[in-house]
Amino acid sequence: MRSADTAGPESGTAAHIGRIGRWPLRWHHALLSAWTACWFSVAERNGGVSWHYLRTGEQLLVGQVPGGGLALYANHPELQIGPVSFLGAAAFSPFPPGLQELLAEATMSGLGLYMLVLVGRAAADYYLGTGLNHKRLQQRVLTAGLALIPMWVEVSVRFAHLDDVLALFFTTLAVRALVNGRHITVGVFLALAVDSKPWAVAFLPLLLALPKHTRWRSAAWTVGLVAVAWLPFCIAHANTINAAHFTIPNHPASSLRWFGANNPVTPWWDRPAQMALGLGLGALAVLRGRWPAIVLLAADARIVLDPSVYTYYNASILLGTVIWDAIGRQRRVPLWSWIALISLYGSALIVPSDSTRGLIRLAFAVGSAAYVLLCPMREPHSGCPRPRAKPRSLRKHQRVPAGVVTETRRSRRPCGSAGCPACVRDGAFDAGGPCPARRARSGPSPGGRCGSRCTCGGPRQQVVCRHCGTDGARVCPHNGVLGRL
Repeated sequence: MRSADTAGPESGTAAHIGRIGRWPLRWHHALLSAWTACWFSVAERNGGVSWHYLRTGEQLLVGQVPGGGLALYANHPELQIGPVSFLGAAAFSPFPPGLQELLAEATMSGLGLYMLVLVGRAAADYYLGTGLNHKRLQQRVLTAGLALIPMWVEVSVRFAHLDDVLALFFTTLAVRALVNGRHITVGVFLALAVDSKPWAVAFLPLLLALPKHTRWRSAAWTVGLVAVAWLPFCIAHANTINAAHFTIPNHPASSLRWFGANNPVTPWWDRPAQMALGLGLGALAVLRGRWPAIVLLAADARIVLDPSVYTYYNASILLGTVIWDAIGRQRRVPLWSWIALISLYGSALIVPSDSTRGLIRLAFAVGSAAYVLLCPMREPHSGCPRPRAKPRSLRKHQRVPAGVVTETRRSRRPCGSAGCPACVRDGAFDAGGPCPARRARSGPSPGGRCGSRCTCGGPRQQVVCRHCGTDGARVCPHNGVLGRL
């Protein structure tokens, strides 16, 4: 969250867009809440299909049932759930069985709504200072959220998979922290995601989007917290590692069938290949400057190489498309979110052939991965039109006064960081000196406002507005969009 001191006029104006009168609630959040309530009422009647796994694991973990404790995964390899998820389920244990399941489903549904809020705020911060139309952003989040909610209710209400919900929730928090430049927090949230569900390892390429000088420290936090959660089980019982080889039936509609894997159960190479593919695609996305696609690519790897075809798997796909549509691609209509809903959920409802459903899943995964990795990207639109000739104030022989402000181009960050906002917005950094590597404020600007955060660690530069030639005596009136000198 930005502090009031660092918020410029653009963010101050955006804070009131879309609100319902004087209430802090916005219209698109109210509509998404009503949409969630409708799907919740439909799915809750036959919900909680897998909640008993969470209850059993929680009782085993705290020692209420023999054979649990640190021997949990050695004796029950079928519980492919992280210890953090069992601790989360323990929060509902004081209530009667029927009530605790209902409360858990309602809580998980609410987390889905909050995740949409986080994605919207992350997109607003990521494009801060580029002339972003906040009303259109709210419309994009609303339209994408309408596609996500049905799949989110599948995972949170119908199947009640708290482990998948927490893994996706912590990953969304990591994306928000990445945009805000809170690097250590990114590592902590990714560790909690892995400690909730092991397949969240595929989200770890988000660490590669951090600046180099903080990447290893954040990775150390991730590795340390993962070790704290899992090593006690492995040290106490060496055969705990065998839980990683637990097999499940290979469904006829699985995309694995199209790779010639007709085994009745999970092939021995499947899980390592699933992890490697997700990590490789995520690293490639960062290398190509498309880190918002990491969640979608990891989910693509999961559905392509997973022997099961449960519909709640699609929740991770839809979250990935929402992040991509909101942050990675500025389109008024979030096409990929609705393509994912129609092709994956629609085919599960109306396509009778198992083989055809598997082909559709494979085609979507390959097509979406190819698009987000190879599609041409546009630079964020700025509020200042670029003049044909430089104004006199930009001529090299003229000296630029101290205190003039700058804003780096997001598509060409000197650090290659995904979460690096522009060095300043609307306000000013004093000329000279290193750019702060963490969330920081500059000194007061000529207009009385302060600069935003920067994570690039590069030098501050003296520039003037490319359109009006503002030289530091006043704040640029053209949306605060300043060009590089």
